[in-house]
Amino acid sequence: MRLLLFLLLFSLPLPALLAQNGVPPIGGARATGMGYTGLTFTDINALFSNQAGLAGLERTTATAFAEQRFLLAELGSYSFGFALPTSSGTFGLSLNHFGFENYNEQRIGLAYGRRLSEKISIGAQALVLNTQIPEYGSRAVATFELGLQAELLPQLQLGIHTYSPVRVSVVGSEYLPSVLRAGIRYAPSDQLQLLAEVEKDIDYPARAKFGLEYQAAEPLLLRFGAATQPTNVSFGVGYQVLQQMRLDIASSYHEMLGFSPAAGLAWEF
Repeated sequence: MRLLLFLLLFSLPLPALLAQNGVPPIGGARATGMGYTGLTFTDINALFSNQAGLAGLERTTATAFAEQRFLLAELGSYSFGFALPTSSGTFGLSLNHFGFENYNEQRIGLAYGRRLSEKISIGAQALVLNTQIPEYGSRAVATFELGLQAELLPQLQLGIHTYSPVRVSVVGSEYLPSVLRAGIRYAPSDQLQLLAEVEKDIDYPARAKFGLEYQAAEPLLLRFGAATQPTNVSFGVGYQVLQQMRLDIASSYHEMLGFSPAAGLAWEF
């Protein structure tokens, strides 16, 4: 049964897997719990979701994140991120590993985000991606991503991001995905945030994503989300363990393949 499920996974369209063949890793367990949104994040998770959000960091911050797709050890994704704010902008380092012994991917990224004005931030990340299959060796390619955030109103934030806008060949006619995303965050109060995003891979139908984050208590955040193409629902919690450390736990549910649990830690120095 496990083998059949694994074969089914790799027969599905790319967006159903959400992390293979060069697709960028998601913005931590926080994004998982909010329907894989994250274009308007301004914490360390912006290192993966939209580098323009790094401009919002005030302290040196690190994060570690892990996700197990559909409860299969072979589909484990592990990420580490580090961001250093300076007077010239925020610099970041991201690392990601996905896969298992017979097929795995690694990525390393150098990111930068800064404010252009009080209400506009931009960001970028240069990436090197390596795919390794023992029987065939490894193949490394380079690409980049760009992002922007803008405050439209005091309660309304816009996020735009493009991943690998220039087509990059991995092998022959196989290309890295080129993805354009746009979304908004509406915060009617200090306790509630509502997110809505649209994602378009040039090779696949557009995907809509929705997220909600509610601060139920001073240290506790509750999160819910949903996405289409394929249909996913998700939920999660964030807990301020210490003054400088936050724990995020989440899971998404795929209508055919089941649960994908995720967990992450973020700490400020």
